[in-house]
Order: sequence, then structure tokens, then C-alpha cells
Amino acid sequence: MQDNGSIPLELDDLDRRILNQLQQDSALTNQELAARVHASPPTCLRRVRRLVESGVIARQVAILAPEKLGSSLTAIVEITLDVQAAESLDVFERSLMDEPAVQQCYRVSTGPDFVVIVQVRDMPAYHALVHRAFTAQANVRNVRTFFSMHRAKFETRVEVPDA
Repeated sequence: MQDNGSIPLELDDLDRRILNQLQQDSALTNQELAARVHASPPTCLRRVRRLVESGVIARQVAILAPEKLGSSLTAIVEITLDVQAAESLDVFERSLMDEPAVQQCYRVSTGPDFVVIVQVRDMPAYHALVHRAFTAQANVRNVRTFFSMHRAKFETRVEVPDA
């Protein structure tokens, strides 16, 4: 866990087992989770609360199948700004936070300033997003987009380090 330079939480074997199980299925009841990690339900509940409160578990969500919801176009977008001052980067980054189609936003080094993962219904929705979120902003110099033809792997799992 790294959040603004914070110190990683010390994890023991039980913590790691809990995290691995929850990454596979966060809908497990506490009883089911306790049985799978070989711990008592009260101990398991205490550990999960500690992992949530410490920020190791950032949130628990349902992962949806976009194609089942008619949102089948995935785009990987590289964005370069004219001005790369910290304030300019912050302003652009904040502008994307309320954009529902933007699933991920990364500041990157060597190359573009940002790489953004976008999920939209179709090409007209993509064009509207590009105009609204990227090209309408005065500080955007270049937008380069790669469209996913096939997704071979999609994983939200984070490797839980050993002690």
C-alpha cells in the first residue's frame, strides 16, 4: 500500500490469505471467508476491518461486463499537454475525475503526459468524449488513441507481498 508516501501495513500470513480470498470474491460472507482462510469469524472480521481502516482495502466493488451493458468500445488514450507545469497537470487530471467514461488515468513519464483508459458505447460516444474532455481544453496539444480489438487479460488483482 502506497498512498502519498505512507508506510506499508505489516501483513502476516492470515492477512495475505484474507486479501487473496477477497480479491477473488469480495461478496463472501464473513463466515465463508473465515472458513476459507482457516480463522474464527470474529478474528476474520477484526482483520478485515483493520485492512479497510488502514486503506489496504481501498473499496469493494462489483466488476461488470461492459459488453453486456452495450459499452463495447475500449480506448487507450495518450494525451500530451502544451504546458507541463505541476499546476497544469493537476488541472487536467482533475477535469477527468468526473468523467464517467474515464476508467483509469495515469500520469506517465517519457512520452505523453497522461495515459487514459476509456470505456464507451460506440464511436460517436467516443468522439463526444474526446471533444468534451480533451480537445476542448486549451492546454491539450496532442491526443493519440488506440482502440482495443481484443482484451486478452483483465485483472484487478494486486499481488500481496510475502513477509
